[in-house]
Amino acid sequence: MDSLAAAPGTGPATSPLPILRKPRPAARFEDLPTGRTLVMGILNVTPDSFSDGGKHPTADTAVAAGLRMLYAGADIIDVGGESTRPGAEDVTPEEEQRRVLPVIQALVKAGALVSIDTTHASTAAAALKAGAAIINDVSGLTIEPEMAELVAASKVPYVLTHRRGDARTMNSLAEYTDVAGEVVAELAGVRDKLYAAGVSPEQIIVDPGLGFAKNDSHNWELLQNLDQLDSLGHRVLVAASRKRFLGTLLTVAGKSAAPEERDGATAAITAISAARGAWAVRVHDVGPSLDAVKVASRMAAVPTPQAVPKTH
Repeated sequence: MDSLAAAPGTGPATSPLPILRKPRPAARFEDLPTGRTLVMGILNVTPDSFSDGGKHPTADTAVAAGLRMLYAGADIIDVGGESTRPGAEDVTPEEEQRRVLPVIQALVKAGALVSIDTTHASTAAAALKAGAAIINDVSGLTIEPEMAELVAASKVPYVLTHRRGDARTMNSLAEYTDVAGEVVAELAGVRDKLYAAGVSPEQIIVDPGLGFAKNDSHNWELLQNLDQLDSLGHRVLVAASRKRFLGTLLTVAGKSAAPEERDGATAAITAISAARGAWAVRVHDVGPSLDAVKVASRMAAVPTPQAVPKTH
């Protein structure tokens, strides 16, 4: 795409991309806000993602959705072209790139900081050429050697997510004695492979992989023990948005809450994660989570009252 446009609702436009805008300077990772948890908006250009699969069937509709996130205040737009939900079918890197590259190019021209959500080194490389600034890789323990080499050579930030197996096998691998301790240890093992390839510590962001080879109780235990991830010495990304364990929590009359009904619970986890020092949260609905991180940041700035000595 050579030009961009206003998202629906931001002007008199009646179609997604009718008002042309001049390209903006490329956003830079180092210019991201500091002093609060960041909000990463999820943009799935897929037919089968668990929450928004099929909602953005063309590049234009996906760009419009990404622009709405940008205008709502998202710090990062995370673009993915392959569903990572349990049981999802594999997508070839060629198809994945066909879906995501035009979207990345357009959003970067609009001034968005874009991350590429992929497990394929070839797609990550193509996305970086298109302007993406972060690689978000959920491959976990099965990371491609080529991915480590790409991250080292490109020097871009890299999200290292914990996952066992792949989309088809990970549910069968959700067995832990100490889920937080094992997740930290397994992340450290993959991190050592990244170090060996030449990746610097400053590039690495860790994600505990909620829902990836974890059942509901594992997810809650990880959230309760987020501080254990701090022992790795890296930024922490929390990605709980609309996931199945939230639907289970919100079950009414025996029916799990639908993905779109889980945004309130997602915002609650955002607030808790922000209060515990998470670097960023990855969410579908940007507005409520942005409000949540601002509240958490403001609360952190409130001085702790000094105890008044008792008098006798």
